[in-house]
Amino acid sequence: MLTQIATITLWGRETLIIHALNIFVLVVLITLFVSARITSKKWMKINDYLGTITKAINSVRYGDLTKKINKTEIPNSEPLAESINRMIETLYDREKMVNEYQNELHKQNKLLEAVINSLSDGLVIIDEHYKILRATPRITQWFNVDGNKLMGQFLTDYIELPQGKKFDNLKENDVVILEDKSSNFVANSEEIKLEDKKKRYVIIIKNVTDQKELETLKEDFVATLTHDLKVPIVAEKNMLELFLNESFGKVSEKQEIALKNMQSSNKELLDLVQVVLETYKFGSQSIRLYRENIMLKSFIDEIIVDMTPIANKSKNSLIFNLPRDIRVLADKIQLRRVIKNLIQNAISYGEPNSPIEITIGEIPKYIIIKVKDYGKGISQADINKIFNKYYSAAKKFRKIGTGLGLYLSFQIAKAHGGDLTVESVEGEYTEFCVKIPASANESLYYGE
Repeated sequence: MLTQIATITLWGRETLIIHALNIFVLVVLITLFVSARITSKKWMKINDYLGTITKAINSVRYGDLTKKINKTEIPNSEPLAESINRMIETLYDREKMVNEYQNELHKQNKLLEAVINSLSDGLVIIDEHYKILRATPRITQWFNVDGNKLMGQFLTDYIELPQGKKFDNLKENDVVILEDKSSNFVANSEEIKLEDKKKRYVIIIKNVTDQKELETLKEDFVATLTHDLKVPIVAEKNMLELFLNESFGKVSEKQEIALKNMQSSNKELLDLVQVVLETYKFGSQSIRLYRENIMLKSFIDEIIVDMTPIANKSKNSLIFNLPRDIRVLADKIQLRRVIKNLIQNAISYGEPNSPIEITIGEIPKYIIIKVKDYGKGISQADINKIFNKYYSAAKKFRKIGTGLGLYLSFQIAKAHGGDLTVESVEGEYTEFCVKIPASANESLYYGE
């Protein structure tokens, strides 16, 4: 009996334990289920929130900067929303600034294009193969071709250059536009340097037909006028010589001084007229040179003798010392004109009582003749214009001068195959250097 009671009691305990375990499992399952439902709702909210952010970002990506991310109940989501909204606002402000800048840039480009198209000069942009990339309406008018058809064409089909010239090194060179051969054009070129390092050039073409005609008329007028002036000046020169030779009777000492002053003025006037005539002649045709062997020591000595009376008036001393003679093949008359003009300039613009140095030397392939004065010098602004036609510093110092002497000297040096250059420090000195090609097959020096 006791055994049966014990067995029943044991069985009841097991049943209770099993029921308790079942209840525990059921509670756990219910708890997990509830937790899963709660977690699922949270993830759904997070997924919805991420979807909202994705839509906003995609809208920004495609240019819609009006989207905003609203606040949610998701913990710690507000800082992210604020950061994204600030980013969108910043992008909106930047886009607004860019649009304003682009509008202003577009206006400036239109203005610049209008200004360029209104220029009397023609502009054409080419690549390294001389293909036309862009041209102004003036170019299309001169080329007599539609602008759209001109792009991609070779500039060589429309323009003829001087022999030996290329489109990438034009400096005030005469060019021929094949469709307008009756007009005169000059061209300049400049390389356009961009970051892509491709070679492009802008060609600026100017119609100088009117200027050429005006210059021709001016030179014809000057030539005629100076030729007519030369006749009475020469007559006056001859008459003064007759008076000084006492062909009309004895001349007193005071009369002789006056006549010699008149003779000096007459010579300066005659030289001035001659320079104008020579400049016209050299401008209208090439310079013809009659070359001969010149021994420079005696040649310069003769010039110094001629120029000493003029230098004495300002108490300048002409210093020339050549230890050994040098020979050069040149036109004696024209070279004399160059040296005398340089010495005359040195006397005019050098300080009184100061030396004027004439030196001769040699550099490879050239004989050089230098004339140096210590005086007013030439400013950097003027030094690049000193050899221009009709440019003169005489007005600056209240002197008489045409500005043709240095221009003429420069042309003579170039005609010899040489050059005329200048170095100067304002207020200190000026030195002109004439370069004449040396004879390659003959000895340059004679004696020691």
